[in-house]
Amino acid sequence: MTPDRRPAAGHDWPVAVRELAAELPESRVVGGAPLGTLSTYRVGGAAGLLVEVGSLADRRRLAQVAARERWKVLVVGLGSNLLVADAGFDGVALRLGAAFAVTRIDSPVVTAGGATPLPVVARQCAAAGLGGFGWAVGVPGSIGGAVRMNAGGHGSDMSEVLHSASIVDLATAREWRAGREDLALGYRQSALTSSHVVAEVELRLRPSRRDREEDLMREVVAWRRRHQPGGANTGSVFMNPPGDSAGRLVDAAGCKGLRIGSASVSALHANFIQADVGGSADDVMSLMVEVARRVEAHSGVRLHPETHFVGFEKPFGSQS
Repeated sequence: MTPDRRPAAGHDWPVAVRELAAELPESRVVGGAPLGTLSTYRVGGAAGLLVEVGSLADRRRLAQVAARERWKVLVVGLGSNLLVADAGFDGVALRLGAAFAVTRIDSPVVTAGGATPLPVVARQCAAAGLGGFGWAVGVPGSIGGAVRMNAGGHGSDMSEVLHSASIVDLATAREWRAGREDLALGYRQSALTSSHVVAEVELRLRPSRRDREEDLMREVVAWRRRHQPGGANTGSVFMNPPGDSAGRLVDAAGCKGLRIGSASVSALHANFIQADVGGSADDVMSLMVEVARRVEAHSGVRLHPETHFVGFEKPFGSQS
């Protein structure tokens, strides 16, 4: 059995699939679903159960059931910042469906469902003559995931434009509206954890010219194509230390092109790790750990990952 087809174990998931499918009529419920195909690394094991939520009513019901059953939960989003171990995830993975990928613009307020891809929101805002979000056109994640990690680029991040977010806690079934100040947004981090679903986001932008914003987005896309590799990766692996660049440190430690099994450090950008087609998530993790070890030995700087790990023994310390 290949790594991305290995089933998680420990619960009677076939029974849970049948029961939950009956309770969530507008959602898709799948047992033993491979998570690798739902992440940009495209490697990793299966979830005990995957739910693609199709409606607000189903989302609320799922939160109630998950809290009652005390399931381990994982919000997948678009999987652009996720590495799932080859052994898989013995819990419930959740993705918001198309009902949560709708954008409403009432200038200068933009309301977007948590599943909406960042590039889609960026282009819609530009078309409406709104500025401040063009940087997001090059970030391949959902807007809900962007809130959780305070995603950013090109000198800005979500904290600059976020006004509030609608949050659901799958561990308690609690729902609330959180203001920006409640989310403790920092460099690639927030107060949100793996059980929190960002169902909706409200942005406050500024008036701008459509042509100016579209020119800016073209520059962002062109820059990323020149400086960052395509293929199976999650973008930047490590956070930049204060006053320095993680990519520069990795390069200086001689790690560009370094390979462990099916994973390699990009020759184009040292802060990117590429996974081979049909490769192993455990190889990717081993390479991350080795790169961090070599950087610390070379420069004395301890790198911290941006990636959210699932099913690993927290080799970089505690992560929520």
